[in-house]
Amino acid sequence: MTIKALFWDIGGVLLTNGWDREQRADVLGRFGLDATEFTERHKLVVPELELGRMTLDEYLTQTVFYAPRDFTPDAFRAAMEAESRPHEEALALARDLSTRHRCYSLNNEGADLNAYRIRTFGLHDVLLGFFTSCYLGVMKPNPAIYRLGLKLANVRPEEAVMIDDRVQNAEAARSVGMKAVCYRDAAQLREELAALGVE
Repeated sequence: MTIKALFWDIGGVLLTNGWDREQRADVLGRFGLDATEFTERHKLVVPELELGRMTLDEYLTQTVFYAPRDFTPDAFRAAMEAESRPHEEALALARDLSTRHRCYSLNNEGADLNAYRIRTFGLHDVLLGFFTSCYLGVMKPNPAIYRLGLKLANVRPEEAVMIDDRVQNAEAARSVGMKAVCYRDAAQLREELAALGVE
C-alpha cells in the first residue's frame, strides 16, 4: 500500500515541546513561582486549554495571575514562547518529504501557542494542514483524533504514517490502522520511513 500522507507531531518532533514539564520548570524557576502550587492549578485547566475551550490569557489568569505578581502577563507569555526551538534536522527532513508527500500536523496544543509556533518556525511552508487538539476538540492518544485527521486528509489508515515522540501516541495511531514511527532522531526517522516506502 502506497503511503499518501504523513502526520507529524510538532512538540518533540519538529520543535521542542511547547509547554511540557521541562519548559514549565524552566519558566517557573525564572519567575520564582512555587512549582507545586502552579502544578496543581495547571492540572485542572490544561485539558481545557489544549481542547480549545480556554484561551492562553484565561489559563494564565487561573495558574499564575490569580494573585498580584511583580511581572506582567506579557513577560510571562514571552518567556513561554521563548522555550520553543526548532529540531533543525527533523524540520529539514519534513521539508524535503513535503515536496513528494502530503504532510499534516496531528498534535495536542493550545491555540495561542500553536499559532505562535506555526508562524515563528514557518510550519505553513512544510505542512498542508494543522489537525491540532484545540481545533478538533479531542486529544491524543484518544483514537478519535487519528480517525478525524484521516477523514480531514481524505486518506485511509493504511495510507498514512503518524510520527510522534511518545510511544502511547504511536500505539494509538496503530490501533486505528495507521503506520507509526516513534521518533528519536532524524536519522532513525529517515531510516524507518524508508522501510515503509517513504523516501
